[in-house]
Amino acid sequence: MATIIEMTVTQSLAFYTISRPSSVACYLVSTPQTRAICSDPFVFGVRYTDLLREASIAALQSLALYGRQRGLKEHSVVVLNILRGGLNYGLRDALARAYGWDAHRTAFISSQRARDDNGEWHITENRYHKISLPDNAHIIFGDVVATGVSLQHALDRIVEVAREQRKSIHGFTFFTIGGARAVEILEAVDYECRRQFSEYVGSSIVYYEGIFGVADDTSKLSIVLPGTDLLHSPATLTPEFIQYQATALPYAIERCAIYDAGSRSFDVPEYLDDVAGYWRAIRDLADHGMTYRDYLTERFPEDPRLSDTEWRDTHASANLLRQVAEQQLAKTLV
Repeated sequence: MATIIEMTVTQSLAFYTISRPSSVACYLVSTPQTRAICSDPFVFGVRYTDLLREASIAALQSLALYGRQRGLKEHSVVVLNILRGGLNYGLRDALARAYGWDAHRTAFISSQRARDDNGEWHITENRYHKISLPDNAHIIFGDVVATGVSLQHALDRIVEVAREQRKSIHGFTFFTIGGARAVEILEAVDYECRRQFSEYVGSSIVYYEGIFGVADDTSKLSIVLPGTDLLHSPATLTPEFIQYQATALPYAIERCAIYDAGSRSFDVPEYLDDVAGYWRAIRDLADHGMTYRDYLTERFPEDPRLSDTEWRDTHASANLLRQVAEQQLAKTLV
């Protein structure tokens, strides 16, 4: 588990520095916007992308104050959009709002993954890219990361393009709602860039709300999508996010902190079908006797509410779990 070693908390943002034996700077950031996104699946469409952009503005401003994000030059920055989920972070606009810039570049790369019959994840669509790098390029980008297959492809391609265009890389700044694999991949690329580019100075990763667990084939959960779901446990979560989970009963038992990042903004009917499928499965569990308390214990055993005997007793009800499922299903009918 990661350890928080420094923190700065304001009314609008909590900024935590994470201790890791790594040259990559690792931060946790909690904002009202990302707490809503990572708790409430009914933040979708334009509202979802608007909130994530607002969080990115706040995070960029905080990096300039508390992190390594100092000395960046507007003409050297490239915003990389990994299609399609990476578009949601709105980093091109966020840089303009945070720093007053309007001359930073934007690049695009397709990187879509799929699972084969053996359960392995592979890139299935990577034909499109539009990348022009300046000298001493600093790449700023964001994406959701579970297995990290898409992230690995995108970073490998950026390093390859830098060599093809005879450019150097100054560093990377990556924003994610994701698991530990994200920083592991960035650390490996950081190591290679230090070897290949003399101008390289280092990289940073910003996790929104937590370094979430990633479901795999060994996850002992009643409902789970291995290689996709970002879990509350085991995870390193911000205190603000943990506290926010108690503000509505569905939040801490959602299947995933983000569900599908692409359809959530760009194909809402498909996305809502995914959410509805989960809550129908929850309703079935309740019909077979699963209580809200026991299901929360399964998915988030560290939830502070579970240490309260009175709370546990009042939530030991299968009917309550079914009511929560019915309420969530009603929200999918938009």
